[in-house]
Amino acid sequence: MKLNGLLRQYEQGNRNFAQVDLRGADLYRVMLISVDLTAGDLIGSNLSHAFLTKSNLSRAKLNWANLSYAKMSEAQLSDADLTQANLSGAFLVKAVLKQAKISGGNLSHANLRAADLELANLWGANMHHSNLREANLRRANLNWANLRGARLSGAKLEGTAFSGADLSRTVLKEVDLREADLAGVNLSEARLSGSNLEGANLMGANLQGAQLCQVNLRGANLSQANLQEANLTGADLTDAILTQVDWQRKSESNAKIAGTDREKTTLSRPSSAPSVNLVLYSPPEIFCF
Repeated sequence: MKLNGLLRQYEQGNRNFAQVDLRGADLYRVMLISVDLTAGDLIGSNLSHAFLTKSNLSRAKLNWANLSYAKMSEAQLSDADLTQANLSGAFLVKAVLKQAKISGGNLSHANLRAADLELANLWGANMHHSNLREANLRRANLNWANLRGARLSGAKLEGTAFSGADLSRTVLKEVDLREADLAGVNLSEARLSGSNLEGANLMGANLQGAQLCQVNLRGANLSQANLQEANLTGADLTDAILTQVDWQRKSESNAKIAGTDREKTTLSRPSSAPSVNLVLYSPPEIFCF
């Protein structure tokens, strides 16, 4: 079907365009609200600034498509192939992207609040400053993704893969990251206040300048982690592994170990050593946010 024919049928009330072939079509600013584009071929198409609210693009081929600033709230994109697609600035609030392939995609500044991305493949995706608050990212692949400055407060992150991801300056307040594998991950200046990282693997992670107020780190592996300038006000580090932790400057000044003199005590210990119970406080000039 040619584009002009599709638009004509849309104006006449037709909304069923399943398996349509619009490969490489120019759909800039097109309005296709609540249409069925299931399994459509839209590879390389230009959908920039398009209106696709509540449309069904499940199993659609959108590789290398330009969806920048597209309006796609509540759109169905389950199993869609968005490999290398440009979704920068797209409005995807409450969109369903279950098992979608978005590896290498550009989602910078996209609004994905409350979107369903369970099992989505976002390997190497650019999600710089994206809004992922309350999004479902269970078992999603975020390996090597750029999430710098992204907002993930309230997101569901059980089983999410973060190997090699950049989570610097992310907002991860009040999220459940129990048993998460965050080894070597960049979390510098991340805001994790009130989150649960019990049993998490943070070996070698960069937490420099991170906000860790009221964070549950019971049993977490923090060996070789960088905690310089981190704010650990009210954090629970019971049974945490603290071998060779780099924990100097401000964070050094706000830590006490069972009432002993912090300046004469080291947090570096072999992993087989008895657990260390930390009582943490913050000087008046340090605030949680």
